[in-house]
Amino acid sequence: MADMNAFWAMGGYAAFVWPAYAITVLALAGLLLGALRSVRRAERALAAVDGVRARRRASPSPAAAGDLAS
Repeated sequence: MADMNAFWAMGGYAAFVWPAYAITVLALAGLLLGALRSVRRAERALAAVDGVRARRRASPSPAAAGDLAS
């Protein structure tokens, strides 16, 4: 049990070590959340572009419609 207390006390440096760990975890969590938001935003933009392309392919262009009527 004394070994665990020594570990948690970090040899007297616990006041510096544990806040450093906490700041690191918060920074990494913020980076992860930012990356996930960016991916979601990019996926939505890509879906919008793909939707526009699909609509363009599905509807005939005016020039092509005129060629078929001739």
